[in-house]
Amino acid sequence: MLEERSAGAILYRESPAGKLYLLLNYPSGHWDFVKGNIEKGETLKQTVLREIREETGITDVSFIDGFEDRVQYHYQRDGSIVHKEVVFFLAKTSTEHVELSHEHQGFIWLKFNDALAKLTYKTAQNLMKKVSELGFST
Repeated sequence: MLEERSAGAILYRESPAGKLYLLLNYPSGHWDFVKGNIEKGETLKQTVLREIREETGITDVSFIDGFEDRVQYHYQRDGSIVHKEVVFFLAKTSTEHVELSHEHQGFIWLKFNDALAKLTYKTAQNLMKKVSELGFST
């Protein structure tokens, strides 16, 4: 079985309507958070900052202390089963404008409950629920 490690972020910004969370629409059609594979020599947080920059153009990112969570799942690639672990952080930006990379087909900023409903996978929904437990849902 192949092993793969990635890092990502539940990225939000403050707005007059409250906190808005960024979701990306992946080519397969699912909605999820910013994430990507860890490159050689990178720390988890360096990976997250690079992926946010590459996938959204956002560079003003600050990590929220007290949130780090791991998600594990399996998927099939070229006939092989891949075990993937993704470490997620909670991060804040003040940037609204997104310059979407070629890796995605859309993005949306949503309030907590709308983001929770829009996320495709149960693992991502569970991450959002953990964010809520920290008091970040409004």
